[in-house]
Amino acid sequence: MSLDFYTIDDFEIEDKTVLVRVDINSPVDPNTGLLLDDTRIKLHAGTIKELSDKGAKTVVLAHQSRPGKKDFTTLEQHAEALSNILNHEVRYVDDIFGSNARNAISLMQKGDVILLENVRFYSEEILKREPELQAETHMVQKLAPLVDYFINDAFAAAHRSQASLVGFAFKVPSGAGRVMEKELKALYNAVNNVKKPCVYVLGGVKVDDSIMVMENTLENGSADYVLTTGLVANIFLLGAGIDIGSYNSEFVKKKGYWDYVKKAEELLKKFDGKIKIPVDLALFIDEKRVECDVSQLPNEPIYDIGTETIKQYAEIIRSAETLFANGPAGVFEMEDFNIGTEDLLNAIASSPGFSIIGGGHLAAAANQMGLSGISHISSGGGASINLLAGEKLPVVEVLREVASR
Repeated sequence: MSLDFYTIDDFEIEDKTVLVRVDINSPVDPNTGLLLDDTRIKLHAGTIKELSDKGAKTVVLAHQSRPGKKDFTTLEQHAEALSNILNHEVRYVDDIFGSNARNAISLMQKGDVILLENVRFYSEEILKREPELQAETHMVQKLAPLVDYFINDAFAAAHRSQASLVGFAFKVPSGAGRVMEKELKALYNAVNNVKKPCVYVLGGVKVDDSIMVMENTLENGSADYVLTTGLVANIFLLGAGIDIGSYNSEFVKKKGYWDYVKKAEELLKKFDGKIKIPVDLALFIDEKRVECDVSQLPNEPIYDIGTETIKQYAEIIRSAETLFANGPAGVFEMEDFNIGTEDLLNAIASSPGFSIIGGGHLAAAANQMGLSGISHISSGGGASINLLAGEKLPVVEVLREVASR
């Protein structure tokens, strides 16, 4: 599929200064402050290596977490990890667009790579504004004159209209990096060439996102079935009039999703038979996994879908020609309650259909399992689910707009 914006292939980058925005936001141990996983750093290393190998002076912009979170920290460790992965020095600069950062950029030689400080240390980065306004922020105004090209590789953040993501495209020639390019090709191909039957497996705790995707895909006829798991399933069980116990109902309220129960009821009626809900569940009772039919649920925490539900869902999954899955089926971090998540992932991997796993926890679980039968594992849950819900991604729209000029 041809994309209507520029990529690295469209630019002569040798001896040019290239600003590349990546998403290397990584898990950090809250006690030691050490990086726990370098998956995203490895993911973007290919784009950075290609730029460096082609003789570019590569300036990397990235974020880590957000203000107020325990893992909101500098990018010093990220630079060290990236250096090790590339086997090439990546110099960390503890500045974003001040004199230290600008001097470091001006002194770069061909093939050099530097990583500037966490862009979310800059308060204007967090503000949500129209892309044209983001182009007028201090960061963009200070850095844009120093670079020849801007490459956006941060697909996982493509649904955000923030300064470092959308501002530079209005000031310098801009295109997509390899991660962005690969993600969009896979997702647009799946959306525009849906083979039937098409099945969505939606779980996890981001209920609003799942309902948005569900409504869009069922309304436009692209989805034949939606299989619900996780907190999404609990809300649809409530919508179907099933008592899931006060403990689980209170959890739904605590998460701020109680208003979605009515929406779930409406969707179940409107798309009768297309939205599947669990027939049994696994509960956490006396430190153990105990499975119960949904008609006989005690007031205990729901931690996973049950064996009969897994069997029914797996049968539908294996008959699908197109599959999209997002969100785990339960508390997959606990050994007794990872069964639903892992069994459904195995079913997806063994299905002959084209399959996409959204980012986040489900992608992490799929990667840990080392599954080889999944067509595409996305790096961005939020971005991919927004795209599938028919939402426009600000980063992609900006890349298209500047290319059309």
